[in-house]
Amino acid sequence: MAEAAALDMRPAGDAKPRLSVRGLHAFYGESHVLHGMEFDVSNGEVITLLGRNGAGKTTTLRAIIGQQRNRRGSILFDGIETIGLPARQIARMGVGYVPEERGIFSSLSVLENLHLPPALGAAAVSDDEIFELFPNLRERLDSQGTKLSGGEQQMLAIARILRAGFRFLLLDEPTEGLAPVIIEQISRTIRILKERGYTIVLVEQNFHFASSVADRHYIVEQGRVVDMVRADALEQNRAKLHKYLGI
Repeated sequence: MAEAAALDMRPAGDAKPRLSVRGLHAFYGESHVLHGMEFDVSNGEVITLLGRNGAGKTTTLRAIIGQQRNRRGSILFDGIETIGLPARQIARMGVGYVPEERGIFSSLSVLENLHLPPALGAAAVSDDEIFELFPNLRERLDSQGTKLSGGEQQMLAIARILRAGFRFLLLDEPTEGLAPVIIEQISRTIRILKERGYTIVLVEQNFHFASSVADRHYIVEQGRVVDMVRADALEQNRAKLHKYLGI
């Protein structure tokens, strides 16, 4: 199998990457999880990290946002090296993270969850815009987090980082366990955000969903990127994707 360093992981065109990950290693105690992750993301692009469970996809997001402290290598965001920065400083650069467990405050209402994070200047999305993207939330403003369905919790988690003004989004398994109608609503939201210039990194197991929204797909195995497939080349690479992902 080709090593990641030998693969062309760059986006199409000559645009300077918004995010550039090089030689990224990460550890949980003595366990070596990431083994030289390398990939780029351009401004306004949606990319996915695809791979089987345990491949290192979530750890990669945690390393980018600074929650995975035991990491080394290079993570350039807008040309600034962030590998040694704490998570709060990376967030202030405009990087928003929705973890797999969603991370909403279960004892707070929908409105309180939305208004809790401080807004990052003019990039903050208004409440009215939030409710256009997620009409369900308007009807549940006074409901506590514990009273929301899984889909409503996911909508709220995404809405919260949009209202806070993040324009570079890290979304970990946003469709896991959700009904098809909710998955379609999240898919629609991601397409709208892409049209508005947001940059999004998705970790996904649902390949059908990922293929409907992403520009490129990075294949992750054993803590490294082993291949990259562009959206316009999915059909001719279906056999290869089946081998990697079992789809």
